[in-house]
Amino acid sequence: MVARSGIRSAALRSPAQIPVRPRPGTPSAGTLTGRIPLADPRPVAPGGFPAKAFASEVVPFSVVAFREGHDRIGVHVRLTAPDGTKTLHRLAPLGDGSDRWLADIALDAQGDWRYRFEAFADDFATWAHAASVKIAAGVDVAVMAALGRDLFARAASDARRPAAERAMLTRTAALLDSADAATALSVAVDPDLAAIFAARPLMSLSAETAKQTIVVERTRAGIGAWYEFFPRSEGATRKKDGTITSGTFRTAAQSLDRVAAMGFDVLYLPPIHPIGRTHRKGPNNTLVAGPGDPGSPWAIGAAEGGHDAVHPDLGTLADFRSFVRKARSAGVEVALDLALQASPDHPWVAAHPEWFTTLPDGTIAYAENPPKKYQDIYPLNFDDDPVGLRDEVLRVVRHWIAQGVKIFRVDNPHTKPLQFWEWLIAQVTATDPDAIFLAEAFTRPAPLRGLAAAGFQQSYTYFTWRNTKRELETFLTGLATETADYLRPNLFVNTPDILTEYLQFGGRAAYKVRAAIAATAAPVYGVYAGYELFENIARPGSEENIDNEKYEYKLRDFAAAESSGASLAPYLRHLNEIRRAHPALRQLRNLRVHWSDDDGILVYSKHLDGRFTENGEPDTILVVANVDPHSVRETTVHLDTRIWGVEPGETFEVVDLVTGVGWTWSDHNYVRLDAFDEPVHILHVRGRS
Repeated sequence: MVARSGIRSAALRSPAQIPVRPRPGTPSAGTLTGRIPLADPRPVAPGGFPAKAFASEVVPFSVVAFREGHDRIGVHVRLTAPDGTKTLHRLAPLGDGSDRWLADIALDAQGDWRYRFEAFADDFATWAHAASVKIAAGVDVAVMAALGRDLFARAASDARRPAAERAMLTRTAALLDSADAATALSVAVDPDLAAIFAARPLMSLSAETAKQTIVVERTRAGIGAWYEFFPRSEGATRKKDGTITSGTFRTAAQSLDRVAAMGFDVLYLPPIHPIGRTHRKGPNNTLVAGPGDPGSPWAIGAAEGGHDAVHPDLGTLADFRSFVRKARSAGVEVALDLALQASPDHPWVAAHPEWFTTLPDGTIAYAENPPKKYQDIYPLNFDDDPVGLRDEVLRVVRHWIAQGVKIFRVDNPHTKPLQFWEWLIAQVTATDPDAIFLAEAFTRPAPLRGLAAAGFQQSYTYFTWRNTKRELETFLTGLATETADYLRPNLFVNTPDILTEYLQFGGRAAYKVRAAIAATAAPVYGVYAGYELFENIARPGSEENIDNEKYEYKLRDFAAAESSGASLAPYLRHLNEIRRAHPALRQLRNLRVHWSDDDGILVYSKHLDGRFTENGEPDTILVVANVDPHSVRETTVHLDTRIWGVEPGETFEVVDLVTGVGWTWSDHNYVRLDAFDEPVHILHVRGRS
């Protein structure tokens, strides 16, 4: 739960003892355990990699700390910013029996931060607790007063304290020298004295953890609304004979205002390189391509060039640079696909056959993802010439960085060695720290998490396949707690390859529900073009769109759809406006799941303490979603209102940011959500009634 101070709990994992650095001369020198045990520090990433955050992210720093007996302890975290500035932050106990201490801290500067936890015997807190209990009971009054006198005298002798404070402590020591029970008790429970010692504790018996690193990346690494389109479809035209003329970077640039108007700030382009002709795929992944079929952009490489070239139908490299500049002027950053594979016509095939796998019959193995086969694509082999291949990929990435691209969406990174990605991302970010890599890691949990820990700034997730209330509760809680120290989810609602049954058969309500959850549950989410047009027809027997844009041009009239009311664009625009207006939605770790009596009603909140907002006011958002797109649901939702500082039973005001309707709520509330009208409440908590 969240206390009024803004200190909040974190999901607990099994504590593990960690090395401490005992201070010289203490009895604990030479042991793993310090005089005050410290364990399970967070944030932490697996495999010895550093934890990650983004600039402006509020990071929960926590550690397990305890000592024998009843004496009180205190815990600090000492932070060293990238510029060398050191700050000390006091942690508060969660009070849930876990012995975990926590402080939320906003990291505002990009770069490597160092931190360590320090625990100490809190002599004032120990005395104040014992004195308040004993003196109130009439036990050892004189002894407790004498102990207090000595304690205040010791504190007053500390020359580092302000002069006025030292004078007050000296007076208090003198007062306790001849105090009666009532006076001594008043000193023990004095909140002003407690505040002094909270700010400048009287410490003894200390221990500290080893220093650890958390890498803070630029804000775009953690916050962004992504939109994907194929530039060849933007501005493509159909001629009288039925053939289609490809769109270009220049015609695609005319779509930038549309993308920006919907509130998206990252535009992801599938591969823009020359496309191979050998084994080129036709519509719907057929094995025979007609003369006008453009082929899959992921079949990279032809006589015109490879990964460092642009498809001549799209324009020139200069045209691409102009496109990037125009996007930036519109407030949109371009992300480019990095697909490490080649068509049979790629220049690499002839120049570097060692970069591919040759079969016993002398042919090169093509890509497979059973039951899918990609005869037009050769996967790379990273083992025969690992240095030569990795150097070439690094050259390609730096080539596109020179064209103005800083964000790369990496195709199927789990099919390449993890060691390679660790090396590549480290090499790139050493010279270009603003570079961002998104892992399209639709794979098992271990490699997905391994890629994130090894350096990927963002990851696709299993979100598209988590649709029920129970699935989403478990999934979203895991994102916010179990992996948030190193894995940033990018919640794409669809892709050219993914059209789930939920969208195929859920109608418009399903499209609203998925967009609303993606936009509010994570600071980074994405939409592939056509989503706003409710494109929901799948190729029979598959989970992808019929007439997949991977293999053909897609001519869409977005303006006509919106003017006729047949577009989700206004809803997406509104979601992105809500995201920009509410800083709580620009954090990941603050998501907390609540309860409802209906198995189709999902409830979660995001709260951000006023310490971390620009206007100093707390920001709280409640999301209540009917995840059954075919029904009207009525139920009671149950909230842990203490998260935003409201005691159970107290009332507060909420306003639905979707409809503008307001209600007075408490911790138990009736809701009715009609999937055919507005299936999701996005409620802004506006304070107590």
